[in-house]
Amino acid sequence: MTSSRRLSTVILPIHRWHEGGRDRWQRAEELGFHAAYTYDHLAWRTFRDGPWFGALPTLTAAATATERLRLGTLVTSPNFRHPVTLAKELITLDDVSDGRITLGIGAGGNGFDATTLRGSTEEPWTPRERADHFAEFVPLLDRLLREPTVTQEGRFYHAHEARNIPGCVQRPRLPFAVAATGPRGMKLAARYGQAWVTTGDPKLYENGTPEQSVAAVRGQIDRLGAACEEADRDVAGLDKILLTGFTPGSPLESLDAFVDFAGTHFELGFTEIVVHWPVPDSVFALDTQVFERIAGEALSQLG
Repeated sequence: MTSSRRLSTVILPIHRWHEGGRDRWQRAEELGFHAAYTYDHLAWRTFRDGPWFGALPTLTAAATATERLRLGTLVTSPNFRHPVTLAKELITLDDVSDGRITLGIGAGGNGFDATTLRGSTEEPWTPRERADHFAEFVPLLDRLLREPTVTQEGRFYHAHEARNIPGCVQRPRLPFAVAATGPRGMKLAARYGQAWVTTGDPKLYENGTPEQSVAAVRGQIDRLGAACEEADRDVAGLDKILLTGFTPGSPLESLDAFVDFAGTHFELGFTEIVVHWPVPDSVFALDTQVFERIAGEALSQLG
């Protein structure tokens, strides 16, 4: 997966396929994005009371509507996924797309995904419990996508003669992009990831400065490097993905602003920067012309 500088997008699954949904994925390919991702949630934040479609069926449709564009989730989590069923769906999706799928995967959070499948008296998993589940989820999913038959008895997840034949088109399996900022997640990224994902430091989003954010992200990359060293792996071989929209400042207000932002973060070591497809009247509102100029001109301006 590794290359020096790439630009990708996230298309929220909020549009009916025949009423603009398909058009956005095809336009993403036309604009030259490296990849187009979507969020894998049951519902999400302010979009909860509006249309919100399933991530994997959306990506399957996108795979049939595009030819070159990489596709994936940012991110899937154990909050409502089981590794056995997820593996079967991912192998199918990788087949339909002819090997263009990247699985963005993380421990999940406290949103609707954490509560929808639980009874009214059940508490969502604590951060430690989420990390515990994630630490078991990722290695089992790795095995399920690599091996034709898997049996494993875990603390949280079980697989009894789970068969995944013929396996992924991408060998030995489709790539994982592991979202992580804490030490346990960093270790999983170093051990199992082909890429690492961050949104920056969430504590700085509302009240921090761009300079503080850059320093925080630099610290995350340093900790990733330490985790890779512990795993006897060269951190330079791990792609580093920044999902924008959750850091201080306004990097998408103009092409020049984005070029400055992207240049700073590429110099930190990021290989891929992801911007949200514009959604009017939302936190992702953005002038379409600016968005398309970013897609078409930003990387060439960076040299």
